[in-house]
Amino acid sequence: MAAERLRYGSFTEDGVEKVGSGAARSRIGVWGLACLTLIFLAGCDRSGEASPSPDPVAGTGGSAEVMEFVATVGMVGDVVRAVAGEHAEVETLIRPGVDPHLYRPTRDAMAALQSADAVFYVGLLLEGKMTDALIRTANEGRRVFAVAEAVDPSVLLEPEDFAGHYDPHLWMDPALWVQTVDIVRERLAEMDPDHADDYAANAAAFKTELEQLDAYAERALATVPESRRVLVTAHDAFNYFGRRFGFEVVGIQGLSTESEAGVRDIERLVDLLVERDVPAVFVESTVPEKNVRALIDGARQRGHAVTIGGELFSDAMGEVGTYEGTYVGMIDHNVTTVARALGGEAPPEGMRDRLGSEVTGQTRP
Repeated sequence: MAAERLRYGSFTEDGVEKVGSGAARSRIGVWGLACLTLIFLAGCDRSGEASPSPDPVAGTGGSAEVMEFVATVGMVGDVVRAVAGEHAEVETLIRPGVDPHLYRPTRDAMAALQSADAVFYVGLLLEGKMTDALIRTANEGRRVFAVAEAVDPSVLLEPEDFAGHYDPHLWMDPALWVQTVDIVRERLAEMDPDHADDYAANAAAFKTELEQLDAYAERALATVPESRRVLVTAHDAFNYFGRRFGFEVVGIQGLSTESEAGVRDIERLVDLLVERDVPAVFVESTVPEKNVRALIDGARQRGHAVTIGGELFSDAMGEVGTYEGTYVGMIDHNVTTVARALGGEAPPEGMRDRLGSEVTGQTRP
């Protein structure tokens, strides 16, 4: 098969990935190639020729009816809801507290994927075990969009222990995640041009909201003393957060929660806690606490008291129907929790005095 040029990247038969205009990246192996090939399959049939695009709104004959979309994770679903507004209903497959790295779709989830007018996912291998389901959906002629494809690869992180791949946790930096809004707006306008102006207005309003969130985060986290800007979490999901707000980030596990922390990893981190006088570490809503507890016990045995600074949302948002169940609320919670636990100043209820509250009168859960 000849190399096929795509809108945001290209992939060749031998497993070499090219993103944007950058140089060819390392071989990614069979599993990684399958995931990346998804984008190619979304635009081609089994013969390798471009498949005709489905009607603007499948089965409706136009844009008169509400579209039905599926998003893999809440952070993507919230962007799609914000931009689509009243013109679409969005179902999120991976629920609060569920790890997207390990999630396998149920029969109901497969039915939702195959009946949706479009599927939106993060990409960059976040939804690793959903690969087969996403490929099958794309190969059946459904629209399947990776929102991370909107982001300039030059600003993506490529950790050493994740060689050949980018860190997929883009949402931890609101100034970076805002770039996904435009790709969603473009895709919706292509499917439903009659409402393109609505999508543009909704996108502009949501981008303003994210800019306000980023400004709050910058102010609150700047109050943490520099010596205490060490963020120790259950797994390595906060590197974009650390880069944006000037924190050293240490995850007990790697980028994927499939990785395991060994005794030496725990001992090394205990050394860091003691030597740097770190006052708090953080658990995550989608990762078991046992490794964090081991850190606390290890530090106590060496005479250093460390507390749990709070639970952070990493790979999933809060419960549906709560403020933390929105993207803005998720990041507001994380920022406020980190700032207060590490000696900074932030209002207990966050930027909008809404942490811990229910969401009422809004279309975005």
